[in-house]
Amino acid sequence: MTATVITEPEVDKSTEAGTSRGSGGARGRLPRIPDRIRRGGLPYLLLLPAVLLELLIHLVPMVIGIVMSFRQLTQFFISNWSAAPWSGLDNYTIAVDLDAPIGEALLHSFLVTCVFTFFSVGLAWLLGTAAAILLQESFRGRGALRTVFLVPYALPVYAAVITWAFMFQRDNGLINHVLHDQLGITDEPLFWLIGDNSVYALIVVSVWKGWPFAFLMLMAGLQNIPRELYEAAAIDGAGVWQQIRRITLPSLRPVNQVLVLVLFLWTFNDFNTPFVLFGKAAPESADLISIHIYQSSFVTWNFGTGSAMSVLLLLFLLLVTAVYLFCTTRGRKGSDV
Repeated sequence: MTATVITEPEVDKSTEAGTSRGSGGARGRLPRIPDRIRRGGLPYLLLLPAVLLELLIHLVPMVIGIVMSFRQLTQFFISNWSAAPWSGLDNYTIAVDLDAPIGEALLHSFLVTCVFTFFSVGLAWLLGTAAAILLQESFRGRGALRTVFLVPYALPVYAAVITWAFMFQRDNGLINHVLHDQLGITDEPLFWLIGDNSVYALIVVSVWKGWPFAFLMLMAGLQNIPRELYEAAAIDGAGVWQQIRRITLPSLRPVNQVLVLVLFLWTFNDFNTPFVLFGKAAPESADLISIHIYQSSFVTWNFGTGSAMSVLLLLFLLLVTAVYLFCTTRGRKGSDV
């Protein structure tokens, strides 16, 4: 009896190897080029409209303004400003010449703006911090009170400032009616929109308009502080002020670092508030640098000097921002260590 042996057919090893390599290559094959471009370029495609608007609204005018600062651009070259002769650094020299009337007026405007910014930012931050801390505790009507506090931030700037301009009127304004007629604090109705008192009116309007933003930012920052810290501090005998000093303010440091910088930049560059409150010619005590540059450019028709002042203001703000970020970042790293 013979045994039958069945053998499997031989498989071409080269074909098997090729198939193995082919399947492995299919699994490890890179996606097609259009797919890679579509997936990788989609975020940039979505950002393209914002980038184009940023170029058209901010960067292009900024470059044109820098170019204008090196030209003798006056009213005689408005129709064809590219024909204005080059002046080099003459416009900058005129702007920083403190012995000349233009440089002296610019320095006065700069100092007024610094004082105005200091008090506006400081009071806005103080009111925002106090309101955010007081409204952290749950009580009846807290939501309605938060909404009321945010009304100044939600109102259009022009409507709000025009309302304040009516309130600061000397003869029939609400401010003099309360201070003079009802409370008797002043001997006579005061001028708030002209003279030395105009800077106080400007600070009041700026603080009223800006503190709700500080309140909103700080209220959001307080949500991240664990309540257990306050409970543990209360058990250890810490009072309210100690809790604010030891827990609240240190925990809000990252928020305050950004908030103070944003408030500083907004306030130092503020043009709408003084322009709507005083018009084209602001009083000397409230002559902010934004209004001063506007007058130097569009009232005296000296766009070259006005552009040079704008570039100097830009350089100053960039320098202050860089120093501030360096100091705050260095302090944060030191505290982390």
